[in-house]
Amino acid sequence: MTQAPATPKAARRRHDREIVALAVPAFGALVAEPLFLMADSAIVGHLGTSQLAGLAVASALLQTAVSIFVFLAYATTAAVARRVGSGDLKSAIQQGMDGIWLALLLGAVVVAVALPTAPALVGLFGASDTATPYAITYLRISSLGIPPMLIVLAATGVLRGLQNTKTPLYVAVAGFIANAGLNVGLVYGAGLGIAGSAWGTVIAQVGMAAVYLVVVIRGARRHGASLRPDAAGIRACAQAGAPLLVRTISLRAILMIATAVAARLGDADVAAHQIILSLWSLTAFALDAIAIAGQAIIGRYLGADDAPGARAVCRRMVEWGIAAGIVLGVLIVVARPLFVPLFTSDQLVQDAALPALIVVALSQPVCGIVYVLDGVLMGAGDGPYLAWAMLVTFAVFTPVALLVPVLGGGLTAVWGAMALMMTVRMITLWIRYRSGRWAVTGATR
Repeated sequence: MTQAPATPKAARRRHDREIVALAVPAFGALVAEPLFLMADSAIVGHLGTSQLAGLAVASALLQTAVSIFVFLAYATTAAVARRVGSGDLKSAIQQGMDGIWLALLLGAVVVAVALPTAPALVGLFGASDTATPYAITYLRISSLGIPPMLIVLAATGVLRGLQNTKTPLYVAVAGFIANAGLNVGLVYGAGLGIAGSAWGTVIAQVGMAAVYLVVVIRGARRHGASLRPDAAGIRACAQAGAPLLVRTISLRAILMIATAVAARLGDADVAAHQIILSLWSLTAFALDAIAIAGQAIIGRYLGADDAPGARAVCRRMVEWGIAAGIVLGVLIVVARPLFVPLFTSDQLVQDAALPALIVVALSQPVCGIVYVLDGVLMGAGDGPYLAWAMLVTFAVFTPVALLVPVLGGGLTAVWGAMALMMTVRMITLWIRYRSGRWAVTGATR
């Protein structure tokens, strides 16, 4: 006797269980990065406005240096998940090991570039004379944490592809606690100032990378995957990640332009921008938790040759993204009078931040759609389209943002340009989603 097909309601419940099982722990792991930055901002912010402004500039550069290589996580998740769907666990983990070796190589290159060029990089932002020394100090020390952070990205991608988001959660929680404790002790206890904040973060990042390596190496040995670097495998990882690299560089360029424009408005505006960016990053990672579930689930469905299942779970995740965006928007509006004073007592900074946060709140439902569809297309391995879509978004955003100092509107106008950016992303991703051309099945795309 054949089993009756699942009803639409039963299918939604099954998709919800899959999404929740992966997204909830993924949220905890994803928010570690913005929580690191928020902890640093809160600790450094009470040293003074110049220190916080310097942190804002250095953080933008550091986040760019790490985030342009986020394909180490995203491309690895999609590739590993497809192989999991096809039943080849050994090949899945081997794909992840190649990604980790690529991460180590890229991290070494970034450090070699960042250390000698730190003053020139900070100068590109046009920071004030009082903020520049703090930015250079923080950037030089924190750049040493880039290799372990890239290893964390690649290893996280392996575990996500294996449908394991709980281990990254545990590591992220431990890392955040260590980072906060080290920063307080080194900044105030040891009297190292902003340098102490940077060293605390580096130490926490090294510890996180070490734990991930232990977990992945154990998995590789269990399934017979090689630990040695494979030139062909590393090269294949780099080629698969190239379109996502273009996509991410374009996105990071947008964020850097926004910070550079805020810096030219004055120390109070860029300090307020740093506070808002910390919150925006937190909400983005919260929404991205659904996208991470999408990467793992979509990759698995397509690897198992189930395109209808992939399309059905995609529709459900879009609904989750919209609902989560509405909730986050309401929370931002309600919490903003309490949130900003946690970071600064400077009234000028508070006055600049509060109205801009309204714009951020209103854009959250759009952000929910964007992050979900972004994750779905990544899980499908649709990197070339994502690269093209982000280049279009960059072309629209850049002239609008650069006109803010000329036309006025202050920091609120900067974040209005950011809301426009997210709307353009939503339109381009929605077109691809509706076309269905992303749903290509098989163990490899």
